[in-house]
Amino acid sequence: MRSLLAALIVTLALAALCYCEKDPKEPSGSPSADSIKIKKEVANAFVKRQKRYTPYERYYEYYKSPMEQMHERCENYPPCDYLSDQIGFSMAYNYYFGRY
Repeated sequence: MRSLLAALIVTLALAALCYCEKDPKEPSGSPSADSIKIKKEVANAFVKRQKRYTPYERYYEYYKSPMEQMHERCENYPPCDYLSDQIGFSMAYNYYFGRY
């Protein structure tokens, strides 16, 4: 039993040494900042959002819904904006501007 345990410990020690040994050709640690940089054009092509050209999206870009207009009206008036955080938008809007 002891010989088996000794053999196991020696094997684990050798495996740990082989695993931890560093290769002098490989850079140590994380890659440098220069190695991960990409060209600006490549990055922009990757991140750039594709434009959708449907009539509905063009309409919604130019015209806001009545509810969004009311939200903006309440946000632009500081007492209404503060009260909307406390009691909710609809009650604050009704208090300052009347019914929808």
